[in-house]
Amino acid sequence: MPESWRAATTFQPPSRDCSYCPRLVEFRQRQRTAFPEWHNAPVPSFGPLEARIAIVGLAPGLRGANRTGRPFTGDYAGDLLYSTLLAFGLAEGEYRADPNDQLVLKDARIANAVRCVPPENKPAPAEFTACRPFLRAELAAMPNLRIIVALGKGAHDQTLRALAVKSAASFPFVHGRLHDLPQGLALADSYHCSRYNTNTGRLTPAMFHDVFRAVTERLRRA
Repeated sequence: MPESWRAATTFQPPSRDCSYCPRLVEFRQRQRTAFPEWHNAPVPSFGPLEARIAIVGLAPGLRGANRTGRPFTGDYAGDLLYSTLLAFGLAEGEYRADPNDQLVLKDARIANAVRCVPPENKPAPAEFTACRPFLRAELAAMPNLRIIVALGKGAHDQTLRALAVKSAASFPFVHGRLHDLPQGLALADSYHCSRYNTNTGRLTPAMFHDVFRAVTERLRRA
């Protein structure tokens, strides 16, 4: 695989008081003052580094991962994501929207392109850039990685940049598409599993299941 993104072989997550993004630091401090019992820090990824599947989201949700400290835990997006992972054998246990629920991921790891919660759930371009080295190092530190599932166009774009894909325009975001990347990986696109997307009908549970069905079938054939 190209040296440009596989160069890093160890992954060190951002510190609790990471100072790379001034806007996010200021927002984080306000949340710590208002909700001192919340996580209010960069959200660590969830799942084994040995997994063959990496699921990439955009950023932690304010009252979801930012509150609980585990990706997609505590909001509707997590309800759909984790129920789907359980349905396809990529998780075991019971999801109770609580990081202490003993849920375990199998052959899957969940990360975010931006590790800290952004105001209005919208990271700024400079924040994507500042946080990208963490995503790049994390993907590089997954020795068995075969498929990346991008939840939304933002995650799709940031994944291509983290992998240093030079012909990114050749891999447009299309829900349900499975791209074969020059890095030897596959990139699966899905609309984000947010309440807004499901309420508007843009994404149905069946459509979301179809994405993971294609991913698990690809792994079985590998």
